[in-house]
Amino acid sequence: GTKKKAKCPGLGLFYTILSAFLFSVASLFLKKIEDVHSVEVSAFRCVFQMAFVLPGLIYYKTGFLGPKGKRIFLFFRGFLGSTAMVLLYYAYQVMPLADATVITFTSPVFTSLLAWIFLKEKYSLWDLLFTLFAITGVILIARPPFLFGSHFTGIEGSYTDHLKGTIAAIASTLSAASTIVILRKVGKSVHYFLSIWYYAVIGLIGCVIALFVMNEWRLPHCGRDRVFLILIGLLGLGGQIFLTKALQIEKAGPVSIMRTMDVVFAFILQVLFLNHLPTWWTVGGALCVVASSSGTAIRKWRHSVKKAKQREI
Repeated sequence: GTKKKAKCPGLGLFYTILSAFLFSVASLFLKKIEDVHSVEVSAFRCVFQMAFVLPGLIYYKTGFLGPKGKRIFLFFRGFLGSTAMVLLYYAYQVMPLADATVITFTSPVFTSLLAWIFLKEKYSLWDLLFTLFAITGVILIARPPFLFGSHFTGIEGSYTDHLKGTIAAIASTLSAASTIVILRKVGKSVHYFLSIWYYAVIGLIGCVIALFVMNEWRLPHCGRDRVFLILIGLLGLGGQIFLTKALQIEKAGPVSIMRTMDVVFAFILQVLFLNHLPTWWTVGGALCVVASSSGTAIRKWRHSVKKAKQREI
């Protein structure tokens, strides 16, 4: 469909920057929370999502299950989306904020790869090059001992936790990329609110089950942690709203490029509030990943513009 024209130039990009800032602050609050498991934080986030989406479902009369032929896709969208959230929150808790954020920005590259495998979309040599750039960036952040030796600087806690966080962040990115591929498959036949509803409901059910199995369910003892949980839910919801508004009035290409501000904010917040200076390995990995995701976004943007011109002709 045609995009609505912004009332003022650059409004969509401003919304994107604001969305990136809100997501980054929510990640900072997650780092500040003590003695609350990432699965429990994800459960609270799902509750906020449900509270926001429920009035929309009622207003637009979409129902709660969706079209019969699309329910299996919606289920996997909810399962993979909520899995990506839990894994990302775990990565934020056990590794530096900037490192985890950078790894998540490999998502566009893996989305292109999965779309080529499952949707038969075009995958060029440029896409392969961007994938290699992304993998290089992840290696610079993970710093496996067989390449970098056994002495590490700039990590939080033990290298074992750093490695677990890296694996969780990569798995989160792959789950998020799979979610995008599923949403492409579903297309516009399912309302956006219904997609988020599945994400929140399945995520909440999965988180509650996991918490009782792991015996990790507990109310935060500190009043500060409870405030942080509420703020994470509100900021995450606000970030998602502004990102959606940005995509409604701006092309996807510029929005994808501007979202790399997430990485910039993560570096700034990590230095200012966590007193943790990033290493040159992290900076190098960030440059590789940002170049990779930006290149992928620019190529898709140019391809969509070219197709639009061909339709006009």
